[in-house]
Amino acid sequence: MALAIRDVREHDLDAVLALNNAAGRTILALDAAQLRYFYDHADYFRVAEIDGHLAGFLIALREGSEYDSPNYCWFSEHYPQFLYIDRIVIANAYRRHGLGRIFYCDVNSYAEVRVPLLTCEVFLEPRDDVVVLFHGTYGFQEVGQQRMGADGPQVSLLAKDLPSYAFVRETYLDHDGLPDVPWLAERQRPSTPDAPQRRLAGKRHP
Repeated sequence: MALAIRDVREHDLDAVLALNNAAGRTILALDAAQLRYFYDHADYFRVAEIDGHLAGFLIALREGSEYDSPNYCWFSEHYPQFLYIDRIVIANAYRRHGLGRIFYCDVNSYAEVRVPLLTCEVFLEPRDDVVVLFHGTYGFQEVGQQRMGADGPQVSLLAKDLPSYAFVRETYLDHDGLPDVPWLAERQRPSTPDAPQRRLAGKRHP
């Protein structure tokens, strides 16, 4: 089995949309325009490809985005710098094989050289103890709770400290920036000055 974690490409978007909208009630549905917003603006948007098939994806955004998610906005109000995991989706055929943990290792590696905090949320209604345990064993701690809108579910807001960031900031970011090597490069995003700046919130499912 050949596994590749890579930046999303434009031709992946139809498959990503279908995977997202087949994931069930723990993932908020997207339309093509909402997914395009992520393609244009997400700092981290990578897919897992197994033997040429799309097996999953993870989307995350840094602080400063004009993204109208109540959970993203909560973190924006409480922390000056962070990377927010908006959603992770794994195809049914590839669940329970550790792919969610691989994604979290990858996004952690991306985040720890850029921000001091990795953030996300998990649904408490309905509560999924597997998801709660997954995040707890990966070092996330609850930093708050809120309800997503007047009639939305209660969520637990989670954050993970990234202690490596202090060394990276003092050694590189406060001086000439990160080394110019491929594994530290930012994803290439299209320039879309007229794209809508606010979209609906999202959810994840490891």
